Amino acid sequence: MPIVSLTDVTKSYPASDRSGVSVNAIDNVSLDIEQGEVFGIIGYSGAGKSTLVRLINALEPVTSGTVVVDGTDITRLGERQLREMRLEIGMIFQQFNLFSSKTVAKNIAYPLVVAGVPRAERKRRVAELLDFVGLSDKGRSYPDQLSGGQKQRVGIARALASNPRILLADEATSALDPETTHEVLGLLDRVNQELGITIVVITHEMDVIQSIATRVAVMENGRIIEQGDVFDVFSDPQHPASRRFVSTVVKGIPDAAEVAALRARHDGRIVTFSFRDGDRSQADVFVELASSNVGFELVYGGINDIRGRAFGHLTLALRGSDADIDAALATIGSTIDVVEAD
Repeated sequence: MPIVSLTDVTKSYPASDRSGVSVNAIDNVSLDIEQGEVFGIIGYSGAGKSTLVRLINALEPVTSGTVVVDGTDITRLGERQLREMRLEIGMIFQQFNLFSSKTVAKNIAYPLVVAGVPRAERKRRVAELLDFVGLSDKGRSYPDQLSGGQKQRVGIARALASNPRILLADEATSALDPETTHEVLGLLDRVNQELGITIVVITHEMDVIQSIATRVAVMENGRIIEQGDVFDVFSDPQHPASRRFVSTVVKGIPDAAEVAALRARHDGRIVTFSFRDGDRSQADVFVELASSNVGFELVYGGINDIRGRAFGHLTLALRGSDADIDAALATIGSTIDVVEAD
């Protein structure tokens, strides 16, 4: 059974004008998130991804549909039951949401204070979490004395305080530089691997999805337009919006302007070879070209790796007789996709 399951969920808001027509921030979304996975939800600003998160932890009521968390339909719960349920869901925010007047230790302890956990147990748990996130020496510091990455580590520790089963990370790395983002994603990976916590990552950054998620849903205009294994969505995106996201981290087949620029710098026929894990290897392609008396030069593209599975597109400038090149492309094209520029 999925730990989170949304079925035909819609969230509507009243119109901001006098039209009387409501606006669907979430439009008939169905989604299953399996226990123990890292699930990515990606979309541009206004796609509905943050609203979707607020439906999962019931900070917003659904207009229609059902949201089942850990076997319980939370759309049927009263506020007291919802407060108890939220103890199993930790939340990490883009802007950290720390109390500036409280020390790091007191920020982490806050959910435990609210839950009525005894002082001695709170102290033990805070020390344990400070060690886990690598901030054992910062318990008495205040948020304004910390770097952005350290603040997010405090946010993660606070989210873990009540031993949640689910962690929601809403644009948790958007305010961080690339190096710090890498460190925070590494910590979230530890949370998933070592503690077994299901993580839902909400982001507009495809490289975040590539780094940590196992499955992904792409949102646009309140709908899920594509979802699946991260490798499948990256290596063969089906929807135009998905392809736009993937293009931010994966160089695909060059467009007409890029081909023109390549031809201005390189002689030969411009051909793109697309590779996907399990297909013919790059080495095989290069050997086939060389054995066919075809010279080649890599001029565009690259190979990406997602959890040990490789895919990508390599664009080569091929030199030789048309007959030799045509024969080589016919052989290679029987096992992988080959596209020659017009």
